[in-house]
Amino acid sequence: MAAKYNIVLVEPEIPQNTGNIGRICVSTNCRLHLIKPYGFILDDKHLRRAGMDYWHHLDVSEYENWDDFLERNPNAEMRFFSTRGERSYWQIDYPDNVYLVFGSESKGLPPEFYQRYADALCTIPMPGEFSRSLNLANSVALGIYEGLRQEECK
Repeated sequence: MAAKYNIVLVEPEIPQNTGNIGRICVSTNCRLHLIKPYGFILDDKHLRRAGMDYWHHLDVSEYENWDDFLERNPNAEMRFFSTRGERSYWQIDYPDNVYLVFGSESKGLPPEFYQRYADALCTIPMPGEFSRSLNLANSVALGIYEGLRQEECK
């Protein structure tokens, strides 16, 4: 079965998050794309522990940098998740094979993305007074499951 969505992590830093995201991808039939540099070693025991025994089932691709990703995925239709987005993640469309792009845990997306991909930015609303951002794995799960929800409602 072909992957439903593509999850792209730009310079992930925390192995437990990446492991959990890998597990979510296996459970939802999504492909994971990892863009270097990472804040960990890919065979890190924490990464494997968080991904548990799912990791060997994961469809994962690695890229040296963003340009490598674009070169290898020239027709990628992308949606970028950021606290700087103006539209909510439930207001965007999720076509088959869409690429949901997430930045690193401490920095978010690279600064040049905010202008370059302004029309494709979305956000996860956080009405809490002291909310700065959500955990990366939780954000990925919300993005995937909103796409699956929209598909069920068609």
